[in-house]
Amino acid sequence: MANRSFEPDGRATVVASNGARVHRDHLAQSEVVRRDFYPVRPGAWCLVGNGLSNQTFVDAPLGIIAFDTGDSVQEMAEALRELRRHTQRPIAAVVYTHFHYVDGTRAVLDESNHVVPLPVYGHRRISSNRTRASGEIGPAYGRGLVEQFGMAMPLEGPDGLVNVGLGFHFRNPAHVPGTPGHLPVTDVLPDEGEVTIGGARVIVRHSPSDSDDSINFYFPDLELCIHNTVWPVLFNVFAIRGEEYRDPRVLIPGIDQIIGWAPEFLIGTHGPPLAGRQDIRDKAERYRDSIQFLWDQTVRAVNKGWTADEIASRVVLPDLYDVDYLTSERYGVAEHHVRQILMGLRGWFDGDESKIFPAPPDERFERLIAGFGGRESVARQATDAFDNDDVRWGIELATWLARSRNASESERSLLARGLRLVAERTPAANIRNWAITRARHLDGQTSMDRYLRHTFGAKSVANVGSVELIHTLRVLLDPTRANGVRAHVRFDIDNEVTGLLVRNCVAVPTNGEGADVGVSTSRATLLGILSGRQTWSTANVQVDGDRSIVDAVRACFDHDGLRG
Repeated sequence: MANRSFEPDGRATVVASNGARVHRDHLAQSEVVRRDFYPVRPGAWCLVGNGLSNQTFVDAPLGIIAFDTGDSVQEMAEALRELRRHTQRPIAAVVYTHFHYVDGTRAVLDESNHVVPLPVYGHRRISSNRTRASGEIGPAYGRGLVEQFGMAMPLEGPDGLVNVGLGFHFRNPAHVPGTPGHLPVTDVLPDEGEVTIGGARVIVRHSPSDSDDSINFYFPDLELCIHNTVWPVLFNVFAIRGEEYRDPRVLIPGIDQIIGWAPEFLIGTHGPPLAGRQDIRDKAERYRDSIQFLWDQTVRAVNKGWTADEIASRVVLPDLYDVDYLTSERYGVAEHHVRQILMGLRGWFDGDESKIFPAPPDERFERLIAGFGGRESVARQATDAFDNDDVRWGIELATWLARSRNASESERSLLARGLRLVAERTPAANIRNWAITRARHLDGQTSMDRYLRHTFGAKSVANVGSVELIHTLRVLLDPTRANGVRAHVRFDIDNEVTGLLVRNCVAVPTNGEGADVGVSTSRATLLGILSGRQTWSTANVQVDGDRSIVDAVRACFDHDGLRG
């Protein structure tokens, strides 16, 4: 068994047609996710390669059921054009497998070939999950998407984007600028049971996957399963962009259910469909068992007292899982997944004594650099490591320099060199895209600084209510600025009333009752301030009461638009 996170000697590195230096297995994934409109069986079609997700269509007694609508109206409109080459039957229902690909639904209304009213089916948590992704963690979530999916990478040259594992792009350039067209769920699906959609019998099963609102579907009369559980890559227990813990114990039952249904046809949210009952069973079992292997062996290692680094280096998927794209490390890598399982199971402390009370990073790096002979010596040793394919050690040395105080341009570029070596030698799309994006930030080609600020972009907050926006400000409070401040402000945003009470170096959300002072403005003005297009002092904001109290409160927040 070999660790396949990346090839240390670069023998698997090839050059793609766009000039990108890339691992041959990463390049091979482009064929897996190639654009094709698959006729899966009579009355069932799946469009792959139109965007990051598939769009799937099933012919039912009352019309066509459309599963997932992609990231924009343009993406879904293209899928409907493909569908219309095969059938003119009206869309009888839209179904969301989970909250990730639900922004193109309005294209169904624009086409005007649908039942009225159009039912939209999905899990009860879809709405709240959409809000979560654009609220408190908005900057981190957005930055993670840019890094994982290579959204700031060039399309050509050695750093060129090849694919993102599940598709070619996070958003298809042919559909940019995309128009959001989400329609909320009108018919909430049960966690388990049989329902009728578009006149068809459908068995549904809540099956958490990369989101806790995923539902798998089985059409018994068609022997067809539609799901978000068996991906065209090893399942991403850990997403390098940062996500909530995806517990294998919660995921595996959904795959077991698919195996139990024994479908003849299997269509996923991502990747090409599968056909043949025994082939589907064999592949689904292997997929399921790859996840159990990672869980079981991590637990075994924890019980042996291994640290996170020891687990990551010793728990390796057997070669039997590297037989096709379904369980190969072409998206994330197993050594990261086992670290995530450890953290999800036990928390951040892995028993490594040096991690219980480590020195502050700046101090630690300076001491390490001094202990290894000074900056020039460390840079030389890192360079030697890269020259001799000792990439892991070279990156550690270069990181000390790049993250230490007063790091030079050449030291940051040295770390960028190491990251590019990882990028061209890993089969995993997530890792290549992250490594190149971070390298380009380090060497100044593509700065990521704007993704380190909470700017509340118009698209990201379109579905977030004004009350929640005001309450989100609590995660922007700078405790050094708020020290000694106690004040309660009521906010009236187009007649939506809420409040924030600053005390004890936190901003407590309230309903605004009993506030010391009131503020009123429009939602458009609020968004202008939060997005950075204007500042508070120049905006049309009315204050009812002592303006100095409002000024003291807004000065507490780490946001230029509020303080300005």
